Amino acid sequence: MNIRPIQIIDNGSIEQIVRNCLIEFGGNRAGLAWEDDSLHDLYHYYNNGKERAYWIIEAEGEVLGGCGIAPFAESGNICELQKMYLSSKIRGTGAAAELLQVALDFAKLHYKKCYLETLQNMHAANRFYTKYGFELLDAPLAGSEHFACDAWYIKDLEESST
Repeated sequence: MNIRPIQIIDNGSIEQIVRNCLIEFGGNRAGLAWEDDSLHDLYHYYNNGKERAYWIIEAEGEVLGGCGIAPFAESGNICELQKMYLSSKIRGTGAAAELLQVALDFAKLHYKKCYLETLQNMHAANRFYTKYGFELLDAPLAGSEHFACDAWYIKDLEESST
């Protein structure tokens, strides 16, 4: 498997993976990534400034997932881990941990904390985020745009290596 920055040709493949995952977990509704305008063109969204990036994980030329880092709301110190979705073909292989590490290494260069929003019924994802040092919050941070998310996490980037 290979992890690399998103390319314009990846837009359709990664959008389909995100949408398939959202359908799988009941996330194909208002207030979630399902309705994000950027979902149709992640390449341009994440290549719009040095403080944001998106990575694709692929094998033998097939896009199998991805994740991004972008500023959160108006905070200069907090980023958001965004659109981290993997094809069912590679879940449980350790690929997610490698992808997360790439994203967090980038985030540490620009931010002090990393925030993320997800759904409680994505049980494996919630366990994964906790395993890698994200702390569950009681409520979303002010400025959240995904009102339908019901699980929120934050990680201090200054105190850990993962």
